[in-house]
Amino acid sequence: MGGMPGGDGQQYGDGLAVVVVTYSPGESLPTFLDSVEVATSRPVTVVLADNGSVDGVPEAEATRGRARLLPIGENLGYGAAANRAVAGLDPDVGWVLVSNPDIVLAPKALDLLLEAAARWPRAGSLGPLIRTDGEVYPSARLVPSLGRGVGHALFSAVWPANPWTRSYRQEGSVAERTAGWLSGSCVLLRREAWDSVDGFDPRFFMYFEDVDLGDRLGRAGWLNVYVPDAEVVHTGGHATNADRPTSSRMLREHHRSAYRFLADRYRGRRWAPLRAGLRAALGLRSRWSTRRAVSA
Repeated sequence: MGGMPGGDGQQYGDGLAVVVVTYSPGESLPTFLDSVEVATSRPVTVVLADNGSVDGVPEAEATRGRARLLPIGENLGYGAAANRAVAGLDPDVGWVLVSNPDIVLAPKALDLLLEAAARWPRAGSLGPLIRTDGEVYPSARLVPSLGRGVGHALFSAVWPANPWTRSYRQEGSVAERTAGWLSGSCVLLRREAWDSVDGFDPRFFMYFEDVDLGDRLGRAGWLNVYVPDAEVVHTGGHATNADRPTSSRMLREHHRSAYRFLADRYRGRRWAPLRAGLRAALGLRSRWSTRRAVSA
């Protein structure tokens, strides 16, 4: 599995690291670190990419020797913090699990992801089955194309069973398979593949950084592989609401990220009218959703 050239010619080994992006994670972080210990039989390096926590939990866990603390000093967002942590890993690390702290890994979950990687030599990312509130979350989806993405964005809140959302979310397909993208809340990445696309795009502060990464990995010739034999639980419930953020700021950022993702894929003067239409439509939906959330 290891020893393959990175995107810049770097040779990586078979080592495993876990990068956790933290922002005052509370008691979820110790629980996550407990679960890492039973998720793999391999030695693992854990790095806490801390976006300015004020609860003292990341520092406490680092003091206990359970993880290495990387203090970012400010909230750069999920993707940018993960990028910094991965860049500082030793060359012997060829596999990196990037995760939220409010995840609990099932026993052997990491080992099962690595076993799947051996079955899929072109896998750039591998994602587990994610449960939240006892339900399977659709964490392995298609890339939101223009029609599918706009249909989902415009109608999911008012018509949840619309065909665009059903197609995009790939609900009910719980089998090992390729996907357009995998949830960034817990995803194993081949470092060679990560390097080949320069990791997360830091312009995505919140939302769509994982959609964008999966799409760029696919365009670069890698596969995004869903591995439901490996399970995790998202205890914070963020996964449940990932398509329906509730705070005004989160709603605005969600729509801003959706526009950025689609606009990046329809560049140039030819697509300028389309981008203008997308901006207007998503802006209207953002304002409507914000008013709806405030009045709820």
